[in-house]
Amino acid sequence: MKFQMQDCNPVKTPVNTNQKFSLEDGENKIDGHTYRSLIGSLLYLTNTRPDIMQAASLLSRFMQNPSKIHYGAARRVLRYLKGTSSYGLWYSNANNLELCGFSDSDWAGSLDDRKSTSGYVFHLGSSAICWNSKKQPSTALSSSEAEYIAVTSAACQAIWLQRILNDMKQKQEVAAAEIYYASAVDEPQHLVSLSSS
Repeated sequence: MKFQMQDCNPVKTPVNTNQKFSLEDGENKIDGHTYRSLIGSLLYLTNTRPDIMQAASLLSRFMQNPSKIHYGAARRVLRYLKGTSSYGLWYSNANNLELCGFSDSDWAGSLDDRKSTSGYVFHLGSSAICWNSKKQPSTALSSSEAEYIAVTSAACQAIWLQRILNDMKQKQEVAAAEIYYASAVDEPQHLVSLSSS
């Protein structure tokens, strides 16, 4: 109701995968207050909807000076949410408490500064417990470097999660946290296996 999208047509993806965004895209600027309110609402939803994390993180970069293109992309996320309102996280009682993570990055995805975006998600058993998507702090000179930065961030998170699990006396089925990264091939590649010592 807040954004007058209750009668919108749903879409299957939160963002158009072929669309790139820029601070200066040549379009008319819009009211920043409305855009910031919408992005804030989307960021709040990422607590239970990790599937919109990348879109919300990407669109939050333009909160200072949004254009019609940015606002249209944010409204597309609302259209996606309408079509996937039954989605969410389900935590069930599981015996398999293996910590497993997946990491990915784009290379030079930002048109403004050519920085890449990293993302990761960690599962404990069958449910996601931790996820993140953010712009990398430095500019990667190759796609391999962008992946390396992304998996390093994921490895730091995996170590932190393992320590928390150890403090909670939660025995894992295997003695390692595994992180997989996406590459140009369809199969995820096993990159890192961290011992839980």
